[in-house]
Amino acid sequence: MHSLETIQSRRALLKAALVMGSGAVVSACASRTITTAMAPAPVPVPTPVAAIPKAPELAAARVPGVPQGVRPDLFKKALAALNRHSMRIPSHDRIAIADFATSSNNPRFHVVNLGSGQVEHFLVAHGIGSDPEHSGMLQRFSNEVNSEATCEGAFLTADYYIGKHGDSQRLLGLDPTNNNALDRAIVVHSAWYANADMIGKHGKLGRSQGCFAVGETELAKLFEQLGPGRMIYSAKV
Repeated sequence: MHSLETIQSRRALLKAALVMGSGAVVSACASRTITTAMAPAPVPVPTPVAAIPKAPELAAARVPGVPQGVRPDLFKKALAALNRHSMRIPSHDRIAIADFATSSNNPRFHVVNLGSGQVEHFLVAHGIGSDPEHSGMLQRFSNEVNSEATCEGAFLTADYYIGKHGDSQRLLGLDPTNNNALDRAIVVHSAWYANADMIGKHGKLGRSQGCFAVGETELAKLFEQLGPGRMIYSAKV
């Protein structure tokens, strides 16, 4: 038989061990919490809304023909891209199409309302690496880091931020041809070399480092039209 004193002593030791064990668990969780809190914050990405079956097709069906000023074959490819990436693109009411088959002196960035068929056209610059001779025509696309070239494919518009070019919008590349867009900091921003007066002076716009650069007075209007959670489709053929 153990004495009462021995039993009480063992209970005290057991209680102390449990308290120490609890402290160790709390400390470990706190450590993990601190580590998580200090980790770099991910780029905010619009949360996809509940999918509506055949949403892109329904939106496209309401368009009264091909929007004015947009090449029919390119418009068809853009709608196919919207359909292909529909689960990753929250908003299907408007899309943007960058038509790099034409010169930079033409308004080749089209924001299309798929419900009404209305379209807004903007001047947009292409990358230095896409036009080394500065001819005004995009010669090639590239997805390579440091290429300073424009890349092709479907992009998802993400969050706004203020960077070296002022107000800007991050883009996420959805295709193998542009999936380095975030690492390359391919964004939408404004620039003096994309202003309309460049055409009168030089017959073409200046070149970006691969970003979709628009005129300084046009950016706010473009942001209002496009917003986060929509698709930009960039192509030439």
